[in-house]
Amino acid sequence: MTDIVLVKRYLQHSSLLGFLQENYNVQNLWENPSLIFKDGLEEKISGIVTEGFADKELIDTFPNTRVIASFGVGFDGIDVDYATQKGIQVTNTPDVLTDDVADMAIMLMLAASRGLCVGDRLVRQGEFEKGFKWLTQNVYSKKLGILGMGRIGQAIARRAEAFRLHVSYHGPREKPGLVYPYYSNLNKLAEDSDFLIVSCPGGEATRMLVSRSVMEALGTEGILINISRGTVIDESAMVELLKNGELGGAGLDVFENEPHVPQELLTMDNVVLQPHRGSATVQTRIAMGQLVLDNLEAFFAGKPVPNPVNQVLQN
Repeated sequence: MTDIVLVKRYLQHSSLLGFLQENYNVQNLWENPSLIFKDGLEEKISGIVTEGFADKELIDTFPNTRVIASFGVGFDGIDVDYATQKGIQVTNTPDVLTDDVADMAIMLMLAASRGLCVGDRLVRQGEFEKGFKWLTQNVYSKKLGILGMGRIGQAIARRAEAFRLHVSYHGPREKPGLVYPYYSNLNKLAEDSDFLIVSCPGGEATRMLVSRSVMEALGTEGILINISRGTVIDESAMVELLKNGELGGAGLDVFENEPHVPQELLTMDNVVLQPHRGSATVQTRIAMGQLVLDNLEAFFAGKPVPNPVNQVLQN
């Protein structure tokens, strides 16, 4: 059986490990890292299963690795260029998580604008019985800007239509065939939007793309939603603007240095927080695990992988 290393399994459904063990000799780096370096085991590893992380150091640890199968759609934590240079195939698990992540984006938008979490807390604290007056912002028929109109962005846009939201978007280029207005300038999109949902890829190309000026353009009543990567937003500027009332609110599923969350955000009533669980449903995590298995099976059979991140020549 082929030896593979499982780097970590924080996000996976429990069934994936069992299926991997049925087909491969699985070495659990996440469970006991020291075992990998006994008896030259690192030389035997042909594949790495990870959750969006494989830097140069990890890749070099297993010199005979031929494939990196990542559980998740994002691969900004994988050194794809270095893997490609070494002829290593990288795969991910797109599409199956699109709907869940889009649902999360809409849920955060509704929760942040209607004060869902605050209302829940007030009821639990007995404030409802005392009587309280608290008004929030409506959602219906407002203007939604989407940063990143890929699979997830388009799924968000389709859901937004049910709320009669006026959808516009920004990205590297205008996408043919879309009916939504395209903005080449992100600041202008933010200025013209009541909500801005971030759904673009992470990585250096989009680091702090949502800058202070973008959030200032979104304004005192604007709500920022992020289901992408925490690095896309200038987090310190966002915290300051929220604290000073210069940004209306936020719904965040991701953070710049997660799992660390800025302390100031924890006490803000105009912010809704989630622990990076956009795709965290039983059904989707099982489907993502199946894609990991499909990618590995195809690769080791010498067939084209279903979900390639890079292009390499297989021997």
